[in-house]
Amino acid sequence: MKIWTRPSRGMLGSRAASVLVFVTSCLGLAACAPQREAEVVDGETVDTQTATIEATPAPEPQAAEAAPVAPPAPAPILKGLAAKVCPPGPFLTGPAGGLSAIATAGSEPTALDAKDTGFHLYEGPVWLDGVLYFSDFKTTPGFPSRILAYTAGTGVRVVLPDSGTNGLALDASGQHLVGARHKSKSVVNFSTDLKTISDIAAKFEGKSFDSPNDLVFRSDGNLYFTDPDFQAGSHKDQKSTNVYRVSPSGEVSVVDATINNPNGIALAPDESALYVAGNLEQGFVKRYPIAPDGSVGEGSLLIAHVVVPDGMVFDCAGNLYVTEHTQRRVRVFAPTGNEVATISGMDKNVTNVAFGGTDRTTLFITTTGGLYEIELPVPGLPY
Repeated sequence: MKIWTRPSRGMLGSRAASVLVFVTSCLGLAACAPQREAEVVDGETVDTQTATIEATPAPEPQAAEAAPVAPPAPAPILKGLAAKVCPPGPFLTGPAGGLSAIATAGSEPTALDAKDTGFHLYEGPVWLDGVLYFSDFKTTPGFPSRILAYTAGTGVRVVLPDSGTNGLALDASGQHLVGARHKSKSVVNFSTDLKTISDIAAKFEGKSFDSPNDLVFRSDGNLYFTDPDFQAGSHKDQKSTNVYRVSPSGEVSVVDATINNPNGIALAPDESALYVAGNLEQGFVKRYPIAPDGSVGEGSLLIAHVVVPDGMVFDCAGNLYVTEHTQRRVRVFAPTGNEVATISGMDKNVTNVAFGGTDRTTLFITTTGGLYEIELPVPGLPY
């Protein structure tokens, strides 16, 4: 750095001539000798070292500009059930990072009966009219199953002692329970009081299904369900474990026959795509486009390396929640397929998920013998 200055007249006398002083910066040196200049004025030598040097002050640091705030993701298009239950978006925040659920008080099987200590498997949660319904069955021969109902502050109660069901869902209107029923190897409709059960679909090409597991209705009446062989027993009529579609007119067709034990199934909030999880330890999630008439196109891999995937649910922002049964956790994926959060804290194998609660921001998680919950910053679908 070079600084130029002119000594004042008061220092050199009234007859002093202007003196030019050159100062060289010593940046980077351990020591630097001062530079000295002299000038003869009226026959006398004048030392100008004492001249005052005023360096140009460094500019004051400017405050760093705030990083631009990314706009919230656009609100997804919502149709059918999602349009009925989801508030207007966009949603400014969503689940992120490592999260932990807590056990729902009074939901364990022994809350019904202190002697009720047999192995239970909770499945197929559905939120309807302020109540969480779910199946509860044992792994003894025949897999006896019942439907329980949980209400905050009241706990669990039995609402159908012998349902024979696994997954539960809502019909096309979103007002009544339907079920995947391994007892009758069919998909069934329940009356409002749950006292009457009638088949929606019972056979494919004249043969019974193996073990209907999970299901989802589109608002136009199309039904999609998975049919693994988990509760099929020794007698299996189907050559492969399939994903099926039942059209509004009742026609049954195969969506995919290539997945080893397809399990969880879900419908995108805009009803444009179907999502299916399966393939046990080498599990994955596939996405299938749906045509306007409800027919399903060829599936593509969306999420790989999901260990024993089970039930799934969407939130209102389009994030997909996938249970990993033996890993005892729920993984959350953005619509792009990127993982954004993980929910743990369950000490039992995890089976399925559903949103409920007053604002639909409580995620309920069913496990092999217990119910868990976690509050999230975004609402979601009831199954």
